[in-house]
Amino acid sequence: MSDPSQPTLLLTEIDHVAIAVNDLEAAIAYYSDTFGATVDHREVVESDGVEEALLKVADSYVQLLTPTRDDSPVAKYLERKGQGLHHIGYRVADCSVALEAVKAQGHRVIDESPRPGSRGTTVAFVHPKDAFGTLIELVQE
Repeated sequence: MSDPSQPTLLLTEIDHVAIAVNDLEAAIAYYSDTFGATVDHREVVESDGVEEALLKVADSYVQLLTPTRDDSPVAKYLERKGQGLHHIGYRVADCSVALEAVKAQGHRVIDESPRPGSRGTTVAFVHPKDAFGTLIELVQE
């Protein structure tokens, strides 16, 4: 029996850890040469102004991101903070339900409603200022 005072667990597993890089080919080569990782999926996400390479690690991914235009959020991130950890993506059963739960708790979000993500997913971002400095992506497969 569940405890009604406890929130429902919305995060089902880690989908990916995203790393912002200046040179996508060099980053892919590093992970390939160093760890034997190979690209499982590659895509340009025009709406976000990024190109991504997903490297499969067990049931999750390392997502390497590079900007395709100067005004993309990843380009701005690289300019302010340099290369490195950009965000973490958590899988959820229902992105709308998870996003509404975050908003119901009074937390800030970047996306007011879910939107299409890469590889056919539905995604929404939670603002890092309310998540202890971590940009969180909710990912529904």
